Amino acid sequence: MMRSFRIGSLFGIPIKLDITFLLVLPFFAYLIGFQIDVVSELLNTALGAGIDIDAVTGGMMPWILGFTAAVGLFVGVILHELGHSLTAQRYGFPIDSITLWLFGGIAALSEMPEDWRQEFNIAIAGPIVSILVGIASFGLFYLTPASFDGARFVLGYLAILNIALAGFNMLPAFPMDGGRVLRAFLARSKPYAKATQQAATVGKIFAVLMGIFGILPPFNIVLVGVAFFVYIAASSEAQQVTMKAAFQDVTVADIMTPAGDLHTVAPDTSVATLIQRMFTERHTGYPVIESSGWEDERLIGLVTLTDARSIDPVEREAYTVEDVMTTDLETISPESNAMEAIEKMRDNDIGRLLVVDNGDLIGLISRSDLMTAFDIVQKSGAIDPSRQPRTAD
Repeated sequence: MMRSFRIGSLFGIPIKLDITFLLVLPFFAYLIGFQIDVVSELLNTALGAGIDIDAVTGGMMPWILGFTAAVGLFVGVILHELGHSLTAQRYGFPIDSITLWLFGGIAALSEMPEDWRQEFNIAIAGPIVSILVGIASFGLFYLTPASFDGARFVLGYLAILNIALAGFNMLPAFPMDGGRVLRAFLARSKPYAKATQQAATVGKIFAVLMGIFGILPPFNIVLVGVAFFVYIAASSEAQQVTMKAAFQDVTVADIMTPAGDLHTVAPDTSVATLIQRMFTERHTGYPVIESSGWEDERLIGLVTLTDARSIDPVEREAYTVEDVMTTDLETISPESNAMEAIEKMRDNDIGRLLVVDNGDLIGLISRSDLMTAFDIVQKSGAIDPSRQPRTAD
């Protein structure tokens, strides 16, 4: 989803920059430089910094110090995410990467822990690191000679901001750190999916409140952006966890359309005929089956509406399915869990998977199949009625 590139690694964890970070870093540097006189006065009042305002506001100093403080802020964000990541690794959860982006940093865990103690420790580790970074900045601030006005400004700024960010992250706005702490406590006495739904509801309420505060004068675009991100992320993770719980014992074989019920197409079918079939049969994807004799059929590809539409309408009679079909097939076994199918479709940005067993096509599973099955599970408790719990006679 995010366009990012790797810049290095720490403790074996890849560190990436999203392209949006390249926009937000200069923006933060500008904001800090623009407000340097106001912030310096606050530091002088709150910390007795003794910063010479003229020394930090002359010439290019505001922009140099602004850029330095912005870089220092994002170094603190990386350390914050490392706190989460190293704690997660301690519990055996691999970390795919840490990415700096528009709204800070994201540690990409390959799997979220469902043990409430583990989630609590992973969630709280980031704010603890931010507080320690703030304390360390305070220490360096007090050790820096009074004549080093620029250094004292940067260190004082980072000290206060890291502690403030730790506090902000502890708001119970799921999926922020405080929201994950809330889910951990809720999961002590509730099923994980239920705890997630409740934490997400609280998170969305906080997101609405942040959005309201953000649009009030003076307009705060960063707070509005964070509110939007929190609301969307809370909804998305709640849905994913709910689906995982619903599909816990459901396999691809339970949901797929069996091969005998599939609409297939021959490779020599014209693209024009294919599109007409899609219109009348209301299907947007077909397995391509090559037949070389009686009961001798072989799966050779998959053709979708997108493939067919790549050909100009006037040329569709001249092109066949074989010319446009996809031969690099994404498949899944019938024994796989339904959530694995969802994740594979999402990772490959496709709408269907061919179900293959020992090289033979035995079915097809699509997003619509999964959504229909999810709706059935939510309402009835099982895909197969025979697997539903029975009441005592």
